[in-house]
This record gives sequence, structure tokens and C-alpha cells, in this order.
Amino acid sequence: SGIARAGAGVAFAGFLGGQCLYNVEGGHRAVMFDQIRGVLPNAVSEGTGVKIPLIQTPIIMDVRSRPREIKSVTGTKDLQMVNIYLRVLSRPRVEKLATIYQTLGTNFDDRVLPSLGNEVLKSVVAQYNADQLLSMREQISRQIRETLTHRADAFNLILDDVSITHLVFGKEFTNAIEQKQVAQQEAERQTYIVAKAEQEKKAAIIRAEGEAQAAQVISQALEESGSGLIEVRRIDAAKEVAEKLTASRAVTYLPGGGEHGNNMLLGVNTN
Repeated sequence: SGIARAGAGVAFAGFLGGQCLYNVEGGHRAVMFDQIRGVLPNAVSEGTGVKIPLIQTPIIMDVRSRPREIKSVTGTKDLQMVNIYLRVLSRPRVEKLATIYQTLGTNFDDRVLPSLGNEVLKSVVAQYNADQLLSMREQISRQIRETLTHRADAFNLILDDVSITHLVFGKEFTNAIEQKQVAQQEAERQTYIVAKAEQEKKAAIIRAEGEAQAAQVISQALEESGSGLIEVRRIDAAKEVAEKLTASRAVTYLPGGGEHGNNMLLGVNTN
């Protein structure tokens, strides 16, 4: 009947569409493998594509940047062992996808980056001492990035970012750094003590010179005015003592009687 024929036609069209059409998601490309011509040189962009059933097979490959952490245990120039962690952000070169698939397959980054990363890390780190890995970290990271990018380009891989994330030194080197810091702090403290003693020495010399000059002035005054200077100093001292005592609530001033009476400061127990 007509309905049966229409149903068969729809089924055949659906089957043919499923066999002839394929989808390429965003961030992916399709490498076409042809049973007659082999891998076609041009990758297919995102969208719906057409293939020849039973002859052509699309291989979908991810072309987005993907992160990978590479770990390596390597030795420095001064024979210190260090664990270094490298973060690499990589993607394949789109125009070379057919070549990448032919030579490396779909897991190209697993085949290339771990070995390249270890080799580059070992060769670069071996050029520096352990303490330079800390003080020259930016320069070393840049050298690793340039070397690894150049090596990965031979495999048609693009490295968007390469950075050192962690540096873990051996226990012996860590203890040596701590001891060095303690020694530096102790040296700085000793330097401060020496500088302080030097300043105190200079201050003592200045005080001694001042006292000597004062004694010289006093001696000169005594020679010029006799005992008058001593009497003046005695009167000033007595006046100062009297002012302090009269300011106290426990001391009472008693004036002396008569023309030649002696004045008195009497201590009163306020308890």
C-alpha cells in the first residue's frame, strides 16, 4: 500500500541520513579517513558534515587547550635533588590535524608532552644551583617555556602556557636553608650588638670630655673667685632641698625667734 511504501521511504531516508551525516561539536575538528585515499589532508570544521557510507569514517579530535601537570625529579648543578611540577596548557595545530593523527593518533598529548617535559626540565634545571631555582625562578620558567615550546612545535603542538607550580627540595637542602637563615639572623644580631657597643663607647667618651671640661671650668672659677663659687653652689643646693621639703604635707616650717633665731623644718607624722 501507499502507507507502507511511505513508511519504508522514511525509514530508508533516516537510515541513509544516519549513515551519511555526522556532527562536529564546538571546539572539535573531524579528520576524515577514506578507505580508498587514506587520511584526507583537510580537517572538517564544526557543524554537520557528509560522508560516504562504508568508505569514509570521521575521527573527531578535540582542538581546545587542555591542561597537563608534568612532574619530574631532577638534580641541580650543585647535586641537590628537587621535585619540580610543571603546568602545561597545550592544543594541536588545526591545519596539521591529519599529520598528527597519522603520526601520533588521537592521544597525541599523552604520547609527547610527558617525555618532552621531563627531558626539558632535567636539561634546564641541571644548569642552575638549588638556591638559584628560588632567586631566578622567573628566568628559569621562561627558559623552560621557550625550550619546551620549540620542541613541541616539531610535533605540531602549540603551548599556550608553561609555568612552574611547585618546587620541593630534599630534606637536607631544606635543613641547610633553615640553618643558613638562623646564621644570618645571628650575624645581624651580633652586628647590632657591636654597633650598639660602639655608640655607647662614643657616648662615654663624649661624657668624659664634657665632665673634664666642666671640671676645668670649675677649677678656673675657683682660682679666680676663691671659695665664693662653692658658697653659691651650697646656697643653691640648700634652697633646692628646702623647696622640696616644704612642698611635702608631712613637713612644717617653724620660724626661729629673736634676731638670730634659727628657722626649722619639722617632720610631722600624719598617721
